[in-house]
Order: sequence, then structure tokens, then C-alpha cells
Amino acid sequence: MSQLPIQSLTLSTSQKSWVLLGVGLGVFMSTLDVGIINVALPTLVQSFQTSFPMAQWAVLSYQLVSSGLVLGATRLGDMWGKKPLYQAGLIIFTLSSLLCSFAPSIEWLIGFRALQGLGSVFISGLGLAIITEVFPASERGRAVGIIGSVVSLGIAFGPSAGGLLLNLSGWHSIFLINVPLGIIASFLVARLVPPSTPSESKQTFDPLGALLALWTLGSFGLGMTFGQSEGFSSINTIVLLAIATLSFLTFLVVEAILDQPLLELHLFRNLQLSMSLLSGWLAFTVIGGSLLITPFFLERVKNYPTVKVGLLLAFSPILSGLVAPLAGILADRFGAKLISSLGLGLMIGGCLGISTFNAQITELDYISRYFIYGIGLGLFQSPNNTTVMGSVSRERLGIASGLLSLSRTSGNTVGVSLIGAVFGGLIASVAAGADVSVAPPDAIVTGFQATFRFAAIILCIAAAASVLRLRNQSQ
Repeated sequence: MSQLPIQSLTLSTSQKSWVLLGVGLGVFMSTLDVGIINVALPTLVQSFQTSFPMAQWAVLSYQLVSSGLVLGATRLGDMWGKKPLYQAGLIIFTLSSLLCSFAPSIEWLIGFRALQGLGSVFISGLGLAIITEVFPASERGRAVGIIGSVVSLGIAFGPSAGGLLLNLSGWHSIFLINVPLGIIASFLVARLVPPSTPSESKQTFDPLGALLALWTLGSFGLGMTFGQSEGFSSINTIVLLAIATLSFLTFLVVEAILDQPLLELHLFRNLQLSMSLLSGWLAFTVIGGSLLITPFFLERVKNYPTVKVGLLLAFSPILSGLVAPLAGILADRFGAKLISSLGLGLMIGGCLGISTFNAQITELDYISRYFIYGIGLGLFQSPNNTTVMGSVSRERLGIASGLLSLSRTSGNTVGVSLIGAVFGGLIASVAAGADVSVAPPDAIVTGFQATFRFAAIILCIAAAASVLRLRNQSQ
């Protein structure tokens, strides 16, 4: 597996600041794009005259590629150098964004979004590694914290930027915004980021593991999409989910046998690491799924314009970003595991509050429920990441970083599939099989309420894993 070097590269303060700006801009662009398309899904359904499950693949194709290849990108970065691959990711992401804006059909858009995901995997997988190389240990925490804030800003401004751009100039502009950002980031990285310190040990790439990871996630996502449109008892759905299960088991066997696997399974014997990753993965399952279905409630039930929808969706991520520094202070004083567990408890309460939404709610009702959810997210995420990074030796920080990225991207992928399938299935059960795009408002309310109660159950499992960490620590 990849290992980040202990020694930092020798740069002046101004050079390090410019490196942070260049890498941060790339990370911001990739995280912005995760949420920017969600608010456009109803528009894409109408513009391309397609169904909700098909439009959903514009989100899934991006996330499937980025989650399936993140560990492979980290390995290649250590083998070939992080800077050239990060640059390649920026170029691929920028060009594919331009292609997305000119997509003539939903099928072309899905393909170009997959290409975007390929660029994103190098940006998200190698950005933190570059920052860790450049900044010495005495400055590394601040630099990594800034990158974390950039991620929160990208998530926060994605829906609001999407809503604003849709209102001003249509869906094409949500992809065109990446082009100038990508050009600036590419220039900064090319001119100012130093080459990586080459690895002294011989490393080999595990293509079979990378292929099996992609196959597992792809089969699962496709199976969940077929489950929405054809039912979970259909032969296509059953076969695809069975393939996903078989390929996942094969992945585990292959990784256990290889000397240099894509993922070192013995790391998960560390309960602090494994339970923290599980909690984070489950939390991001809920986060990804909620960002998918909330625009349908706000647009189809409340009839809010897209700009207003985007602003409302940005409230919770902005709040969590503001809370994150306080969460770090509390974690230093009372322990990261305790604060992250408290955050999960608040997220559960927030989901239960959101599950009471109906056609009569006001903007204040929306903000009050999401206030609890956003505070909980802010208290959970940063301390949980701290626990993961503190659970491994310094020689395994790169692996821990890759696993954190994988838990985030794969959690979002599963959330879009799982929460979307539950939401669509519940609506179909009360609206005579109607698709989400044409279902009546009362059916959307019913599906929305039940789906968020389901999300609360997922977070309860995450909370149980978090409590298990606490008990293990006390013993």
C-alpha cells in the first residue's frame, strides 16, 4: 500500500501557501461537482424526457468511478509521482466538464460524468497526500484543516450554485463553471507544486483488486436502479445484486492472498480504525441520499424555485463547516470518540425531525430541523477523521487517508442507490407505481417521511459502532 513520506519538502512559506491554494482549488472543484448536479436532477428529467432512475445515473456514474478507483489512484501516485497524476486528474476533469455541458442525450451525459469521476479520483485521492508532503508536521494540522474546510465549502455551495446557475442560464452552466476553475488550478499546480519524493521500496499495482472494486460498486448501483424501475423481485435486480455480492467476496479473497494488495485487510483488526470508518461510511450514506431526495420534496411539494432550493440545501453543510473548528477543540479536551458519538446522536434527532416534514412546513420549520442535523454533522465528521488518522502508525497515514476518501465516496454512492431506491419504491407503493418525476405531492411527502426514518435507523447503526469504539478504548 501507499505510504506518505515522513519528511516534508523544503519550501518557503509563500510557496507552501500557493501550493495550498492550487490543491485546494482542485479539491473545491471536485467536491462542488458532487452536489451541484443533485439540484438539477428534476430539470434533467424534463430536459432529456427521461425517468428518475435513468437521470440518477448522471450522479451514480461519477460516484462509482471515483469511489472504485481511489485506492488505486493512491497506489499509482506513490509509484509514478503524485504531481503528474494530480495534474492529469485536473485536465481530465476540466475537459469532461466541458463535454458534459454539450451532452446531446442523457446517455452521453452519463458517460461524460463517468469521465469526470476518473479525473476526480486523482484529485480527491492525491490532494491530501501532496499537502502532507509539502507541509512539515508542525504546520500539517492547519493545512489539512484548511483542506477539510474547502471540502465543506464545496459540499455547501454545490446545491446553491447549482440552483443559481439553473435559474440564470440552464443546466449546461452547472458544468461550464468547472472550466475556468480547472484551468486556474492546473496552472497553479504545474508551476508551484514540487515533484514528489520517490518511493524507495518496490511497489506493484493490483489491477484485479481495482477491477473487482469497480465491478462490485457498479453491479450494486445498477441493481438498485433496476430495483426502482422493475422491483426488487425482478430477475435483473436479483442477478445484479448477486453479482455484486459475489464480486465483493472475491475481492476480499484476492486481497487476502496478494502480497501487495489494493487494500491491506489486516488493518481492519484495529477496532478504532474499522469502527470509525464504518461510522463515517454510514453517515455519508445518509448524507448522499438526503441530498438526492430533498430537492424533489422542495420543488415538487413546496414548489420552491431552484435558487431557493439551492440556498436551503446549503444551510446544513455551511453550519457543519462552522461547527467543525469547535468540534476540534472539544475533541482535544474531551476525546474525539466522545464528541463524534454526540454528533451522531444529534444527526439521528435531526433525521427524525426532518421525517415530520409535510406540505405545510415553512422555511423556519426546515431550518430548525436541519439546524440539529447540521450541528450533529459538524460535531461528528472532524473528530471521526481525527480518530481514523490517529489509529494508524505514521507509515500508514497514506492508507488511512485513502480509506477516509473511500468511505466518503462509496458512502455517497451507496446512499444515492439505497436511499434513492427506498424513496422511489415508497412513492411507487402509494402512487400506483408512478415514477418520482410524475408522482403526486402527497405520495412524495409519504416517501420522504418514511425515507428519513430509514436514514435515522442507518445512523443508529453508526452510533452503535461509535459506542463500540468507546467501550474498546475504556477496556
